[in-house]
Amino acid sequence: MSEPQSLYDRLGGTYGIAGAVDILVDRLFANVAVNANAGVHAHHGDPANAPGYKFLVTAWSVQAAGGPQCYPGLDMTRAHETLQITDDQFDAVAMEIAATLNFCGVPAPEHTEFMEIIESYRPQVVTQRAA
Repeated sequence: MSEPQSLYDRLGGTYGIAGAVDILVDRLFANVAVNANAGVHAHHGDPANAPGYKFLVTAWSVQAAGGPQCYPGLDMTRAHETLQITDDQFDAVAMEIAATLNFCGVPAPEHTEFMEIIESYRPQVVTQRAA
């Protein structure tokens, strides 16, 4: 009996994930709701930052999906602590991730599994709670 494939493998490995992230980051840079937060806009709003941001998001996604440990960035709490991200802004990014997975034809089980990973990071990313 063979071992079940990791989510990383089921998403197409590094090449599959990098292809989806290429689309995702372009969508995030164009999303008005995501970029309305001045901290986020400064974080990745300059198109010159796109290649580095795509690299970091790809490496994080590879690792989060069970692939090689290759993410060189800050942990999610430290990476987002000064950005003042709200639940609505987190939801806007999650919507873009889900739309990208749909666009790329990711099957429902893998889509759900990856979105559960994303949701599990909400407490580390959201720093501004509604009153």
